[in-house]
Amino acid sequence: MGLYIETRVRADLETVWERTQEPERHQRWDLRFTEISYLPRAEGEPQHFRYATRVLPFLTVAGTGVSAGERHRAGGERVSALRFASPHPLSLLAEGSGYWRYVPTADGVRFLTGYDYRPRWGLLGRAVDRLAFRPLMGWATAWSFDRLRLWCERGITPEHSRNRWLLELLVRVLLVAVPVTLTGLPLGLVALYAVPLTVLGLAAAVLVPPSSRAPAARRCLRTAPARTREPRLLATLEQP
Repeated sequence: MGLYIETRVRADLETVWERTQEPERHQRWDLRFTEISYLPRAEGEPQHFRYATRVLPFLTVAGTGVSAGERHRAGGERVSALRFASPHPLSLLAEGSGYWRYVPTADGVRFLTGYDYRPRWGLLGRAVDRLAFRPLMGWATAWSFDRLRLWCERGITPEHSRNRWLLELLVRVLLVAVPVTLTGLPLGLVALYAVPLTVLGLAAAVLVPPSSRAPAARRCLRTAPARTREPRLLATLEQP
């Protein structure tokens, strides 16, 4: 799969499963979605769902998907797979597929995902995806996984951890922005104060580690281990 994200959650398997499989809880921690809702289904059929992402205050991109899960596998592992597509002409993401694995460990759960998608807009879309959108999706998935981890491990709600992250981001921006405003001083004072403070502010903004109570994408594994394969369950799902 094109993107791979993994985190370790020190919580029981059932908690992680419920907070990732129930739409109302899933949409609270996953930055990639604004809304997720299940559609009606017949007994024994895969679950169809609708998702939406608010790109701008006045623009929401929606799509549909189909998913299935296996709760009883060898070693206590669980897995879910999905296929998804968006007909919206402004959605760079045309269609894709992916999976989640839940691997029990001695102190919790290895929660990981692998997914890939086909961009639209031809050559331009592929270029935008490679240079900007795909890295952003990888970061957003990892950030969301750490947000989920904080909720499951420490009881920090997704809303609270988001606000803590925004506050820290504001502080980091101010550490750089405030010294820059001093460049309007006379040349001698700029050399004496503005330049050193800007350098120190930039270093602090980049090097100071994130709070343990705020999500951070850097805490997640972003490279798939050798011999990683998608689950067979994915092959049973048709594109929505």
